[in-house]
Amino acid sequence: MSSAALRTPNPLAVHIVLVEPEIPPNTGNIMRLCANHGARLHLIEPLGFSLEDRQLRRAGLDYRARSCWRKYDNLTHFRTRIPAGRWLAFSTRGSTELWDVEFRPDDCLLFGAETRGLSQAVLEQADQVIRLPMLADSRSLNLSNTVAIASYEAWRQLSAAAGRD
Repeated sequence: MSSAALRTPNPLAVHIVLVEPEIPPNTGNIMRLCANHGARLHLIEPLGFSLEDRQLRRAGLDYRARSCWRKYDNLTHFRTRIPAGRWLAFSTRGSTELWDVEFRPDDCLLFGAETRGLSQAVLEQADQVIRLPMLADSRSLNLSNTVAIASYEAWRQLSAAAGRD
């Protein structure tokens, strides 16, 4: 497991879990997002790129060093390190819409690889499978956009519950 933890996570932010991400700029954008709102980022191997990838560095700028992130060998390894919290999986196959979820600070938001999403096995382990509302006949959103929408909705809810509107 490697990590960078130069910033203290936001206590009102959730865990962002990228399961086998494939596209370096998406992960770089998500690192930047997490640095700016304090979510903890967890990268589950295998990654489709090197953490030294030039596109990852370009998209993440210097935010990679400013975000709180860790890399894990697999989901089992992650689960042993972060045992608390619900697993909320995001998928176009989800039955619960984002707006119907009540987030908790220790929630783990799971997002799958860009080309295939989360496996059925991971979806079956999840406490809830969530989808973002989209127009009929839509396919999916970009991974970094999905993470941004979901994580900011969680932060909004948790901030309101803490009286920090």
